[in-house]
Amino acid sequence: MELYPLKFNPIFKERIWGGNKLNNVFNKNFPNGNIGESWEVSDVEKSISVVSEGSLKGKSLRKILKEYKGHLVGDKVYNKFKNEFPILIKFIDAKKPLSIQVHPNNELAKERHNSFGKNEMWYIMDADNDSEIIVGFNKNISKKDYLKSLSEGSILNELNAEKISAGDTFYIPTGRVHAIGAGTIIAEIQQTSDITYRIYDYDRIDSATGLPRELHTDLALDAIDYSFSGSYKTEYNLNSDKPSKLVHSQYFKTDIIQVDKDLNIDFSELDSFIVLIGVDGNSEIKYKGRNYNLMKGETIFLPATTEEINIHSTSKSSKIISVYY
Repeated sequence: MELYPLKFNPIFKERIWGGNKLNNVFNKNFPNGNIGESWEVSDVEKSISVVSEGSLKGKSLRKILKEYKGHLVGDKVYNKFKNEFPILIKFIDAKKPLSIQVHPNNELAKERHNSFGKNEMWYIMDADNDSEIIVGFNKNISKKDYLKSLSEGSILNELNAEKISAGDTFYIPTGRVHAIGAGTIIAEIQQTSDITYRIYDYDRIDSATGLPRELHTDLALDAIDYSFSGSYKTEYNLNSDKPSKLVHSQYFKTDIIQVDKDLNIDFSELDSFIVLIGVDGNSEIKYKGRNYNLMKGETIFLPATTEEINIHSTSKSSKIISVYY
């Protein structure tokens, strides 16, 4: 069976800080509740994506990866990760601020949880006028002073808060303390991992237990990078009808594409899957005589066998993030 551009059923995650914008803004169809995350492409255990249409409808990402191997993800990717898909892609709606948190690196995550670490990036899709994020410390801090600020409840004074607007991009390597602020919708690209160490949570109560949510103070101590990194925002150029470099790391690569008219992209030399994320406006992807809609808040998975596509903006202009390895 020949592979084709794949869409997956979103996997919705209810969160204490979630809202309803993923439904109202992106027309996601989910039940009532505080939906904070829509997992678009996932190989996380118990949350594995399932194809939503076409001849592979109903099959899981893991099943088709085992069947198609390098034809699906690229030979270099399959040789490295075998039947594990290395990237998780999600949309996040933060009606309320997320906890202050940090993620362990590959070594710690493997040792403690038998998991990948969690390097990630954020692309801000929408933000209220006063929205901000927390990313890193605002100065170098010792482990001793960090613990002191935690015990005194003054940790927020040590953190770097930044006002944000649509289009802002941040790379969050493992070890970097961070939090998404209220009134924010982001596209998050990360390693396949669900390991998070929560270090501060505004004393919020878990409705299921009636107790404050669990903190991971001890686990986080050896995971945190206590240094000040200066500028945290990713600077990038935006070119009309041409892919532009966004974040390139050893864990994933992302480009941003502004489509004003039509654009042909040749992937024949890439040897990797490509996931296209609609982050603004609406587009039409043309491949081998078939058209696939890519609306804002949708993703399309292009198998590694995809050689060339045409992208046509069906709105005045559209922006797409392409993710590959």
